[in-house]
This record gives sequence, structure tokens and C-alpha cells, in this order.
Amino acid sequence: MNVDIKQVAEKVEKESASIRALQAEIAKVIVGQTYLVERLLISLLADGHVLLEGVPGLAKTLSVKTLSQAIDTKFQRIQFTPDLLPADLLGTLVYNPKTGEFTTKKGPLFSNIILADEINRAPAKVQSALLEAMQERQITLGGQTYLLEEPFLVLATQNPIEQEGTYPLPEAQVDRFMLKLKIAYPKKNEELEIMNRMAGQRPQTIHAVVGPQDILRAREVVRSIYIDEKIKQYIVDIICATRDPEAFKLKGLKGLIMYGASPRATIYLNIAARAYAFLKGRGYVVPDDVKAVGSDVLRHRVIPTYEAEAAEMSSDNIVSKVFEGVEVP
Repeated sequence: MNVDIKQVAEKVEKESASIRALQAEIAKVIVGQTYLVERLLISLLADGHVLLEGVPGLAKTLSVKTLSQAIDTKFQRIQFTPDLLPADLLGTLVYNPKTGEFTTKKGPLFSNIILADEINRAPAKVQSALLEAMQERQITLGGQTYLLEEPFLVLATQNPIEQEGTYPLPEAQVDRFMLKLKIAYPKKNEELEIMNRMAGQRPQTIHAVVGPQDILRAREVVRSIYIDEKIKQYIVDIICATRDPEAFKLKGLKGLIMYGASPRATIYLNIAARAYAFLKGRGYVVPDDVKAVGSDVLRHRVIPTYEAEAAEMSSDNIVSKVFEGVEVP
């Protein structure tokens, strides 16, 4: 097995060069926000979608646009509004009176990277139009199914404030996102650098330094990263502990969890931990990799009860207690 890990580590070293180039290109525009950029790269490597939540002005949209510009792929920004229709995303059939036939007019979802800006401002029927594309990587129009090109990534943003006129994402929709990120304010020194860089200067030109094939090759390496059986069991224990904390003797969580994480969370935690190990230049997963991405994978899948909300226990608090209480291999 040591020989296999060594071979994987060599592949990681080879393929991570393109990801490092991507990080360097993003850093031309984005100051700080290491957590945000790192998680966007994890989603790219792990083939998962991301939901970004943070107050306005924290470079959520700018980060996604910069990422897309640094990759030689098709990018579409969709501004979600209350009057948006599913056809505005998917496309529609257009009737030609001369031929008497219908032709397919494809919508903006037929791209590689989708920025769904303020996704919670569109009604549920529009949000649900994303479900098939996000899970099956295909779109059905007029009875015909079209496969989407790889890589296909949905990066959605929403603001935790100004909730008037918004439509909360249904659980089935939220569960399609591999990661949910909570974006914080920059540090004081980073804020000064942002001001110096952005106020009055011309924006930096971003060049495409990575192509789709580079991403797909890196994904193959991520899938080959070694993960020990003990760490796999650790992942399963964490997920099961969100459903039945008493079975794992987790004190203080009784009656605080309405719904635990689904098996999709088990799969995503495994893949995201491998992607994190790839970013750290390793060909194997350690427990700290699982802990590093655990909150991002689980915070939108663990639903607190009313009692938890009354006790001011958020899903993040619950997930932290689960990680503290489950034995590390």
C-alpha cells in the first residue's frame, strides 16, 4: 500500500501545478478570503456545487467570476429575481411557422460554471428547475434529454439579511449543494489592502490558466487519493451521530436535532476530504482533513429543533459538538 500512496503522491504533485497556477491568478484580484477560495477549489476538484452565504460586499460574486475567468470554460451569471421563469434557466422550444417544427433554444444553464446570484430571490418553481441539472448533469426539454458538458458547477449566493421578498431554499434543493460556506468579514490588514487595490485603480486582467482537461485530470487524481478504512468508519460515525447522538453518548444534544445528515453527506464528506488532502499536497487522507471540511458539508444538512433555536444552538454549534464527541481514529 505504501507504494500505491507514493505513486498517488507523485500524481498529486504533478497535477497540483495547475491548481496552484489557478490560486495565483485568483489572488491577483481577491485579497485574503483564503477559506472561500480554498473551498471553491475543493468544489471544483470534488465535482460538487457550493452555496455561499454572507452579507453584501464580501466578494462572493467577484470570487466566482474571477474563478471562472481563470478557467478556459463557458460561464453564465444568472440574477435570480421574483419574476424569473424556469424557461429562463433551461431554455424552451421555439415554433417555426415556416417549417411547422419546433427548435430547441438552450438556456444559460448550458454552460460550465453557473453563478446563481441571490438564488433565494426566485420562487420555488425556478429553484427546482436546477435540481436535475445539479444532480444528474442533464436537462430535459420537450421530452429530449441533453447531457451537460463537464465540468459543470453551480455556485449560488444568498444574503442572510434583507429577507423580505425572498423564498427560502427547500431542503431538497439545499441538499444538492456539496458545501455551504459562511463568509466572514476580512481582517483589518486585508481590508487596508482591499482599499489600496480597488479604490481608484484599474481592475487586474485575469487570464485563463487552466482548461477543462486540467480539471478533469485533477479530479481523477482526487478519486485515487488513499483513504483508510478507519477514516471511512470515522466519517460514517460522524454522520450517524447527527441522526442518533445518544448512541454515541454525545451529551447535551438530546432533543436538539430534528433531522440528521443524509447518505449524500457521507459521500460528499469522503470526496471533499480527498480534495482537501489534494490541496495540501498529500496522497492520503488524515482525520484533520475530514474535520476541516466537516462543517461546510454538514451545516446545511443538520436541521435543529425549535428547542435548539430557543437555546441559541445553531447547526454549526451542533456539528462542532458532534466532531468533539466522536472518537478520532
